[in-house]
Amino acid sequence: MNMISKDRLDSILKSARGRHVAVIGDFMLDRHLSGTVRRISPEAPVPVVEIESETSGLGGAGNVISNLAGLGVKPIAFGVVGNDRAGELLREHISNEGGDGAGLVVSRDRKTSEKIRIIADDQHVVRADRETLHAITLHEEDLLLEAVKNSLQSIEAVILQDYNKGVLTARLITEMIALLNKSGISVSVDPKFDNFLEYKKVHLFKPNVKEVERAMGVRAETDEQVSEVGQRLCDYLTPDLLMITRGEKGIALFAKGEPMHTLPTRARQVHDVSGAGDTVISTFAVADMGGATPLEAAAIANLAGGIVCGHVGVVSISISELQEAVSFFR
Repeated sequence: MNMISKDRLDSILKSARGRHVAVIGDFMLDRHLSGTVRRISPEAPVPVVEIESETSGLGGAGNVISNLAGLGVKPIAFGVVGNDRAGELLREHISNEGGDGAGLVVSRDRKTSEKIRIIADDQHVVRADRETLHAITLHEEDLLLEAVKNSLQSIEAVILQDYNKGVLTARLITEMIALLNKSGISVSVDPKFDNFLEYKKVHLFKPNVKEVERAMGVRAETDEQVSEVGQRLCDYLTPDLLMITRGEKGIALFAKGEPMHTLPTRARQVHDVSGAGDTVISTFAVADMGGATPLEAAAIANLAGGIVCGHVGVVSISISELQEAVSFFR
């Protein structure tokens, strides 16, 4: 089943509304400096951008916070930030989204990850990154585990959002999943290349096809290839559900004891795929918490991913956009 009615969508979202979802992973601050180019620098053959405005927003795991908030749930952030202005801004943005940033551990030895983009005359000129990439310390791992332990009574679902920036270490992954499974809390995972095969026994494992190919050392272009490697992943990681996002080829969903289900892309037009994976896992987690079946949750998440691909830049999903998309594709 690839589609869902508006009434069913509304019922699912209403059931999830106001409930608490934790996001654990790599939080980043996105900065955008916009301006105009009128000359080339005399110092080097590069444009001189006269900055006219500067904005900032949530990136990385923070984009999951924005998506969850847009779908009416209460997100809680758990991660590690630096003792710097970027960390302060990141917490402010989380609060402005209606989220809770109390689970962010402040490190004296790390910088808050920043992605600084310079835009000139609506063209992306350059990106500068300011971040610390080595793994967090054992002490910081302990602080994160303790923060989550202290919040277990209020958490109803968890998303592990990995960007390989050093927060989700192998030890933290293993112990966090064990803790959450013991507490009966649903765990969804959006992995990256490092530690890909450490995410065992979770509810949902959601890689993209490039990550699967790299981790498993195979090509996964045809439905047959995706089905074969998906079954291998299920056998090794034993998730309840495996969802592989395939770009323009849609989504492949695997559930225990069932053949692969395929959902075609639901995008009217594709301008930018940035942040689509964040939207897909956020929407799936909310729909799942709201009582959707796995196929219903995948269909809703597929719609949401198609919507954000129709925008330029990283944007989050909203309930009204989902409702409109359901009506359009009916």
